[in-house]
Amino acid sequence: MTIDEIINMLETVAPPSLQESWDNSGLLTGRSTTDCSGVLLALDVTDAVLSEAVSRGCNLVVAHHPMIFRGLKRIDEDEPTGRLTAFAIRHDLAVYAMHTNLDNIIGGVNGVLADRFGLTDRRVLQPMNGQLMKLVCMIPEGHLEAVSRAVFEAGAGRIGDYEDCGFTTSGIGTFTPMSGANPFIGAEGRPETVREHRFEVILPAWRQRPVLAAMRSAHPYEEVAFDLVKLENEWSGVGSGIIGRLPAPMTEAAFLEHVKAVTGLPVLRHSRLTGRPIQTLALCGGAGAFLIRRAVGVRADAYLTGDLKYHDFFEPDGRLLLADIGHYESEHSAVDLLYNILTKKNHTFAVLKSETDTNPVNYH
Repeated sequence: MTIDEIINMLETVAPPSLQESWDNSGLLTGRSTTDCSGVLLALDVTDAVLSEAVSRGCNLVVAHHPMIFRGLKRIDEDEPTGRLTAFAIRHDLAVYAMHTNLDNIIGGVNGVLADRFGLTDRRVLQPMNGQLMKLVCMIPEGHLEAVSRAVFEAGAGRIGDYEDCGFTTSGIGTFTPMSGANPFIGAEGRPETVREHRFEVILPAWRQRPVLAAMRSAHPYEEVAFDLVKLENEWSGVGSGIIGRLPAPMTEAAFLEHVKAVTGLPVLRHSRLTGRPIQTLALCGGAGAFLIRRAVGVRADAYLTGDLKYHDFFEPDGRLLLADIGHYESEHSAVDLLYNILTKKNHTFAVLKSETDTNPVNYH
């Protein structure tokens, strides 16, 4: 199996179009057409991780955090990014990053963190917009079921917890086959009037190609009449962070002890206690200070994230409990998530979890 085929498996779950504009997910070194000898999964790309990949016979490293984050003007082996890049190239290692696109799906990194806290009734904390399209297709009577089923199976028609969502109206279509046409209905040069269904369905923007291919394959017409429109709707299935409910309310003191137990943290930074119980919990793996106001606005009782600065702890102003659980601690389960994605889809190549601890933060 080629590296490109493995990348396609990953991108089916978390497409690159979902990454933030400042991010650098994707294939960073290597040839996608190369056969894969094995995959090593890691949170970060370090010298030890790349050496581990070589020693364990893996020519593909899949990491959550990009090895190359900012633009490179030169590969200088005296600085970390240049050294890592040169090592990967020298040893024919493909390095692939799956960063904010894996964060921005509801079942992604934040979803795994939500699982660890047992959150129910969960939804995306800050939904994305501009990620949906609407397909409008004209279908002759007798063929609606076949075309709609093909489109649904290709990934269209999913809204929240509902699938096979569509809307149909009936009307009259007109056309005249010109010279060289091979019409399903009618004859060359003769105007036709046909009863048709107008079928409307929503789809993720990144499913455009397979959905259109499925529509054309199932449709009886030689030339399919359709519209494809980009929507600005918010989509609750993708975006930053997650909010949900704990199984039962907890005192703030008990909650903070629970957070330490779940994350394995010896100490925990948090804002001043509010005196209120905790049940509605918002969270965001990695650096999530940008969502503090959002968490306050949706009336979360507590917000967990990482990389908080001194002044961030003033932001809630007593309206919720804010806690910094660390960047690594909030995202290291990304390795398990990537492992599950790849092992569920294929078993013909080795998928290994890195044994290297890449957490740069230590406690004394």
